Amino acid sequence: MPGPRPAPAGPGATKAPSSRRTSTASSVSQGKGSGSGALLGSQGALQIFDDEGKNVTPRPLFQPDPNAAVPRTHGSGTSTTKSGLDEIEPQQDPALSLPAVQEEGQAALTEAELEQRVEILLAETGTLWMLDLPTALVSTEAEEAPRVLERNKIYAEICKAKIGSEYFEEKIVQTISGAAKSKEVQCETITMAEKGMMVTPWDLESPQPASGAEPAETEEPKTPKARKSSKSPTAEEHGQAVPVPSATESAAAARSHEEQECQSGTILTSAKLQQDLVVMERILMENIFQPKLAVYRQIPVLIEPVVTSDTEVEEDKDEEDEEDEEEEEKQEEGAEPAQSPAEGAGPRLEQLWSYQCDLTWAHSVSSMAWNKDLLAVGYREFVSRGQKKGLACCWSLKNPMWPERIFRCEHGVTAVDFSLASPNLLAVGTTDGRVAIYDVRSRGDAALLDSSASLNKHKGPVWQLRWVEQDRGAAASDKGERLMCISGDGRMTQWFIQQRLDCSDVMKIKRTESGKKNLSGERERKSEGPISRQAAGMCFDFHPEDPDVFLAGTEEGHIYCCSCSGKEQILGTYRGHKGPVYKVAWNPSSTDMFLSCSADWSILLWHRDSHSPLLTFTSVTAFVHDIKWAPQSALVFAAVNEKRVEIWDLSVSIFQPVLSCAASPEGKLSCLLFARNAECLLLGDSCGQVGVWQLQGLAVPSTQQVGSLCDIIAPAGAV
Repeated sequence: MPGPRPAPAGPGATKAPSSRRTSTASSVSQGKGSGSGALLGSQGALQIFDDEGKNVTPRPLFQPDPNAAVPRTHGSGTSTTKSGLDEIEPQQDPALSLPAVQEEGQAALTEAELEQRVEILLAETGTLWMLDLPTALVSTEAEEAPRVLERNKIYAEICKAKIGSEYFEEKIVQTISGAAKSKEVQCETITMAEKGMMVTPWDLESPQPASGAEPAETEEPKTPKARKSSKSPTAEEHGQAVPVPSATESAAAARSHEEQECQSGTILTSAKLQQDLVVMERILMENIFQPKLAVYRQIPVLIEPVVTSDTEVEEDKDEEDEEDEEEEEKQEEGAEPAQSPAEGAGPRLEQLWSYQCDLTWAHSVSSMAWNKDLLAVGYREFVSRGQKKGLACCWSLKNPMWPERIFRCEHGVTAVDFSLASPNLLAVGTTDGRVAIYDVRSRGDAALLDSSASLNKHKGPVWQLRWVEQDRGAAASDKGERLMCISGDGRMTQWFIQQRLDCSDVMKIKRTESGKKNLSGERERKSEGPISRQAAGMCFDFHPEDPDVFLAGTEEGHIYCCSCSGKEQILGTYRGHKGPVYKVAWNPSSTDMFLSCSADWSILLWHRDSHSPLLTFTSVTAFVHDIKWAPQSALVFAAVNEKRVEIWDLSVSIFQPVLSCAASPEGKLSCLLFARNAECLLLGDSCGQVGVWQLQGLAVPSTQQVGSLCDIIAPAGAV
């Protein structure tokens, strides 16, 4: 490194220095005598050569302006060396300049001067900024941080104020302009070509069908004659031939038309298009049935705004004012009569929509089951028309016009129910004694499990089936749910879902004789046939609190209270009906009472501890097919007979229903079901229609319903 030049030495000093700095200086002073070293050029610049004589002098990074004038100085060797270094590094500190090189004839340094200690200072050159990109971030500790935060706050307030403006639109904008590109970089050269062909009126009016492609190819040799005869009159006059499309071109056009038809057929049959059409259909159905669905879900109905002119608005206001004045006058005239309630006020039914399609027409609705917003409906054959096949359909609130799933059965469907633990499983019972389980997630109509291969399958119609929760006191491995069925062969069975569907008998219902015909003796027992000992089971219902206790209704009109566990299966027998018992239902609130309906036109109210009915409800002379307790009231129940639907409120009357309505004028009512989380009633008839009816004006249930029911029944029980 360069250092301060020491004072010149006197003559006669020839001792070689021990330091590297002095050796370099001595090598420079020797000139060309050494093999490698540093020499002063013609202009005073310092040059360095290696052992082979090559110039290895480092080139400066800074190139001075060649037009600038360089000052020349004459004098001692020190000034010459300094001027040469200033040409290379003009901004260098004079204190860091290279040591002066002694010229020839100048006195060498003395030994004292060579032994003198020289300090060399190292320093960095000034920073040269090639590119400066100011940062967009400022430290919170910087001086300008408060000003930046204030500007950001003002900008945020301006953006927030412009959101409500109609001229404000929020979008992403790129403010950095991209690099300019030439046309050759963006795309290849576009080549243009002109093509044309002659088209005759025959090609425009009657294009060749796809089936004519092969005959056109066979007539290809005859095309020259055809071309001669196909000249237009003007062309024959001038003697010019008019070109006609060849048979190969016509065949190609026919093939392209055929390919287009195949492609359109592929698109129409694709699964993606079918799914998109289903979604579109749901959207249209929800728009069409929006007012009805809003009433069902108890949400406000959307009303489309009517756009009117100013004159129409003024006219409407005038009409409304006139109507208001007329109403006020009427109220003043008849204020006293208006305060009295109307004679016909009370519960009423209003139909919202109905689940029906061409596929379910002429089928009788046999049973219904809920799974949230999905409704499963079983259809069986209509006897008068001799149909045999049945259906099990799953309807959704999103599309009341067509079912979401359709499961076709060889025989009529008599019972359906959804699983509680696995809601995707649907159990179906048919008239031939078959029990099948379907997966509603699958779009196919094949059963997941079937009892056709079971040795213990039913020999009679499965009139009712239901998924029942297991007893909580059972072992951990037995917890879950079980599928229970009752059939016309007199058996109550429990089905197990394993690799196949199999069952075991819970109980066998036997015929019982009345007290008048109850005679002892072996001869009567032996004369009694084995078939007559079995009584056909029609319905059952499990106790809401004890899953081991259930009621079973039979074809002979008896009701049995049974237990799944214990030695004694039959806990009690209730005799009161004179015909087959179609349905039994426990009261959800007062769990010791239950209802039953029969073909003898009557509905009976029972108490578990009393073997005679407490109340009898009869309004019309028709079969009572189904009964259901209202889910939110212990005093209200609904019943359907062949003609009408009846709503009974025991707190109002025990002699007449509070509502009786002919809900199916076209067919006969067959079953009913209360909607979940809605004040609606579903009614199925013999025409394959399931109507959704809204219950209006029904009394609000009280908190002391059980006590009220006991007070109503107490006088009847005393009698």
